[in-house]
Amino acid sequence: MKITKLALAGVLAFGLSVPAFAQDKLLIGSTSASSSHYGYFVSVAKLINDAKNDIEASVVETGATMDNLRRIERNQIDLGLVTTNVAQHAHSGTKAFDGKAMENLGLLWVYTGAPQNVIVREDAGISSLAELAGQRFNPGIKGSATESTTEAVFQTLGLSSDYVRGSTTDVVDMIKDNRVTGYVKSGAGLKLDSSTLDIATFTPIKVLSLTDAQKQTLLEKMPDVSVVDIPEGAADGVPAYSTWSFGVGVGASANLSEDAAYKIVDAIMTDKEVQGAAMASVKGVNLAELTLQYATIPLHPGAAKWFRENGYEIPANLDPAK
Repeated sequence: MKITKLALAGVLAFGLSVPAFAQDKLLIGSTSASSSHYGYFVSVAKLINDAKNDIEASVVETGATMDNLRRIERNQIDLGLVTTNVAQHAHSGTKAFDGKAMENLGLLWVYTGAPQNVIVREDAGISSLAELAGQRFNPGIKGSATESTTEAVFQTLGLSSDYVRGSTTDVVDMIKDNRVTGYVKSGAGLKLDSSTLDIATFTPIKVLSLTDAQKQTLLEKMPDVSVVDIPEGAADGVPAYSTWSFGVGVGASANLSEDAAYKIVDAIMTDKEVQGAAMASVKGVNLAELTLQYATIPLHPGAAKWFRENGYEIPANLDPAK
């Protein structure tokens, strides 16, 4: 793909090396330059360029997942940031992609997860999701993916609550003042996020867990989300629990060759420092295992080749050959 002068200037501005005689010139769709995820994709481009695999990569600032998927569809970028839930909608032709499935969309890897943690005040005496019925409860910040996903999960599981809307600041204050029982908030990897920890400094909290039956129902009826088991230690005193989640990763269409995809995934998976320096939640994480945990669509054939060669068993629903 032809690289514009503007895109090349962006590469040089961030100090990325560019192969002298690259055969493949690729554009990577990211998100707003003010986001930490943009910095992550700068590190991805550096790894690709430093690998000296005849691939030249540069980062393009975009409007994130939806914008990237549209650009991939129009061949304006070669790969880009996607959330696993929206990627599943695109691949299956549902919701915003109703009747316009991107069947050749494949996943390259997932680099971070966003567990959707159900937090309640401990003094509310609630120990299960079912007990949220009739409680004043925030399903997620208004207009967020957390809000819409929580409502879909509750509907699927036959749960209910008295929803209260608001911004993060408003809801945190309402929980502290005991005007709202709790909320759903994306975690920071396997840890509770800063706003939840802020609440915990004022009043003890509890994290509610999915039951085994609820987990099975979500696996069967909501293919756009993942079900994850969070180990003990998400915060001090928090035991292990299970919840729903979606991941943030990198997608590409079949227009990205199998060979190029393989080389890119290899560069990403063998890196031990660059990505972790760019985004703390990536440091020390086994990205291959994370990908298999969060993936909701088949892997790109090039990615699947790398996973097989490195001893990973690819589930049938993620195998592009099936």
